[in-house]
Amino acid sequence: MSKFRVVHYINQFYAGIGGEEFADHKPEVREGVVGPGMALAGAFGDKAEIISTVVCGDSFFNENVAEAKKTILDMVKKANPDIFIAGPAFNAGRYGVACGTICEAVKEELNIPVITGMFEENPGTDMFKDKMYIVATKPSAAGMRDAIPVIAALALKLAGKEKIGASVEEGYLPNNTRVNFFEKERGSRRAVDMLIKKMAGKPFVTEYPMPDFDRVEPNPAVNDFKSITVALVTSGGIVPKGNPDHIESSSASKYGEYDITGVNDLTAETYETAHGGYDPVYANADADRVLPVDVMRDFEREGIIGKLHNKFYTTVGNGTSTKSSKQFAAEYAQKLKNDNVQAVILTST
Repeated sequence: MSKFRVVHYINQFYAGIGGEEFADHKPEVREGVVGPGMALAGAFGDKAEIISTVVCGDSFFNENVAEAKKTILDMVKKANPDIFIAGPAFNAGRYGVACGTICEAVKEELNIPVITGMFEENPGTDMFKDKMYIVATKPSAAGMRDAIPVIAALALKLAGKEKIGASVEEGYLPNNTRVNFFEKERGSRRAVDMLIKKMAGKPFVTEYPMPDFDRVEPNPAVNDFKSITVALVTSGGIVPKGNPDHIESSSASKYGEYDITGVNDLTAETYETAHGGYDPVYANADADRVLPVDVMRDFEREGIIGKLHNKFYTTVGNGTSTKSSKQFAAEYAQKLKNDNVQAVILTST
């Protein structure tokens, strides 16, 4: 039996080209295995072979979608694979959107089966989970070892046109498709088993998970800004020059608290962005574009607001988990309340 032919798509980082400064890298095709493709090839064994790897920068793809899609589709069509694999993208937002977009194009326009991998909170997950198989991954590349065998196994099934089982069996994210099947044990026995495990404090998996909606009741509107203190908070990663607290460019584990007493303008000499999820050129040239201290000072002088709080809080939203974000917010929200701040302007990118 001949091996299945695989084309693998990765971004500029996993291709070893570089980070954000090379995110405008145009699509190119390389023969054989590149980067994480080595792990995929190992998981395939003698059943499949990566014949080529398509590389494209995240910024280039997302800023030139039509051109990137056309170029990459031509590359894939020429290779004539049995399966197209993108990523995995973990929780990298732009990478995830690129993986989902090109997978959808390959599936719809070339009629080739596709698969990718993402963390459940990746924006690409919600956009594409009902259009293709997306293997559930951990937030970062630390989960590569766990993700690759699942992606490889499911890819082989897709390439071989085998029947695909339920998401809990195959490891992909639920895609709103329900299929009838027969369980080994009757429902009453399964229900009692789950109840016993729950009462004993043992882990169990419900067969019908309920959605968990995070509802936040809005505070009353601010009617008079002229007498209150307003603070600035950002997920855009604006930090003093040199990033003194070493906030990570992705999947941040901390936030920064910085004093802006007497600061009227965030200049290129004094402030920069630590964010790794967008082109930093414009933010580094003028950080007020992300954290508008200059405009807030104007409002302060003109009496539109009472005053600007003397501290701002900042972190990086790129790949940062919801759990960490809630923890950060709870901490600095209490600090803002203690400082009698009545309103917050939260900026992003």
